[in-house]
Amino acid sequence: MAVGLSFRPWVVFRFGPGAPAAGAPYVGPERRGALRPSALAPSRSRLTDLSACLLFRFGDGAALLAVAAAQAWSAWPDTAGVAVAAAGALALAWSLAAASLYRLGARARIVDRWTRALAGFFLGALLMDIVLRALARDYLVWSLSWLALDLPLVLLLQLLWQARTNAWRRAGRLTPNIAIVGATAGAARLLERLTRTGEAAVIGVFDDRAGRVPRRIAGVPVLGDVDALLAHRLLPWVDRLVIAVPSRAHARVRQLLERLSELPNEIMLLIDAGGAAATEAAAQRLDRDVLARIAGVPSDWRRALAKRAFDLVVGSLALAAATPVMAAIAVAIRLESPGPVFFRQRRHGFNNEEFAVLKFRSMRAEAEDSCAARQVSADDDRITRVGRFIRRTSLDELPQLLNVLTGEMSLVGPRPHAVGMRTGESESARLVAGYAHRHRIKPGMTGWAAIHGSRGPVATAAEVARRVALDVEYIERQSLWLDLWIVLATLPCLLGDRGAVR
Repeated sequence: MAVGLSFRPWVVFRFGPGAPAAGAPYVGPERRGALRPSALAPSRSRLTDLSACLLFRFGDGAALLAVAAAQAWSAWPDTAGVAVAAAGALALAWSLAAASLYRLGARARIVDRWTRALAGFFLGALLMDIVLRALARDYLVWSLSWLALDLPLVLLLQLLWQARTNAWRRAGRLTPNIAIVGATAGAARLLERLTRTGEAAVIGVFDDRAGRVPRRIAGVPVLGDVDALLAHRLLPWVDRLVIAVPSRAHARVRQLLERLSELPNEIMLLIDAGGAAATEAAAQRLDRDVLARIAGVPSDWRRALAKRAFDLVVGSLALAAATPVMAAIAVAIRLESPGPVFFRQRRHGFNNEEFAVLKFRSMRAEAEDSCAARQVSADDDRITRVGRFIRRTSLDELPQLLNVLTGEMSLVGPRPHAVGMRTGESESARLVAGYAHRHRIKPGMTGWAAIHGSRGPVATAAEVARRVALDVEYIERQSLWLDLWIVLATLPCLLGDRGAVR
């Protein structure tokens, strides 16, 4: 699960028939479940409770430090006074965390926040009073100032954080979406707990035993068998698939895993050894000790945060540096042939989500192939003279820096393939088992496969398999340092490979 820090406001989808579309109303009462998400946000923009709480904690600490510095400078205009005030602000920030202010569940109200904030505030005030007495400072003046400024500040910040949390939950950014496979007693207990806590939204329940299971479990509809799940239109917005089949049914679990492992979604197994009590613990925060991950890439908010920061910083600098070149290319394209400067094509992104990738148009407008039914070949008659140059130098990819800044792509990752791209007479995604595993991370402008020679069109099943293997290897090894190395290695690889068809 990725951390959702994006350069633009997140995209929110409402339920509707067919493919989800922005603002479309939800219809179809047979699919309305008690735990349905009210809105859908892309999985790449999902926030975890931990990342949100860390953001709020940082905000509280920064505000308290600023106020403490101003207070100290007015009361004790010396370096020692400011240092003591800073230490007091940090002590207060610690006491707020010690009062479990940043561990509130999905059903928490502002009253709960204020109650814990008051407990943490007075604990911090007590610690600060002890320090001031020991230093023989005028603690009475400080205490009055503390009550007059810091307490209202803390309470106001909690009101702001509560509003922000509620907005994120309404937009679907803070509540993970899950789908449950197996209409079992364990699934019912999990759903009942989630109904009380609101820790996750549930798309639906799926079970191959269509004639032997009820139409609904704990208010959540049974939407069909595993084939229905694999074809479900909302699958790209599902963060986790939970197999709720009894773990002792080894053959059935193995069969389900074989069928579901072709998906990029994280797959977890509900361990039912502890019965209702274990399920309660699992549902409280989808505990990974009870919901065991058996496939997919586990969420790592630290790695995702570092990768997003790398994309924003390096991507912004690269876009600023490339702007004059991009302007010149745009003029050249318009002068050579009629048609738009940019070419937009639907491609698969993180978790199989579709997005529109941006490129400079390199073909004649009437010959553009938005579905990649025919891959580019040497001496392709559809390509213009300017197009041949920008493709050979990969300058046609520069507009994808905008995709990076909006969060749809990353600087480094598997290259995004067009939706429905074909290799020979077959759809590329059907040629290699586990093809969708390359979508377990955001697609990139460059990647591990690209610097190892797997660039441009793939003409055979063997070439598709090699690219998928390189992409999966990168996903398993991904780190900030590896991304930096790939970025630095990309330009020499492009300049040293004149024979590749691009």
